[in-house]
Amino acid sequence: MRAHVDPGICIGCGLCVSSVPEVFRLNGDGLAEAVADGPDDAVQNAIDACPVSAIRKA
Repeated sequence: MRAHVDPGICIGCGLCVSSVPEVFRLNGDGLAEAVADGPDDAVQNAIDACPVSAIRKA
């Protein structure tokens, strides 16, 4: 599944990065970004766990 992180909402907590590091990383501004597709269940868990709902399916 491909994900998108809204940089206007992301607070850079890193939860998505720690849970699915093959899909998410923190950029130079300290905000998360999706850099690859990942397993549907893992990406959905990151979407569900995001404390500010900044991640969505792309």
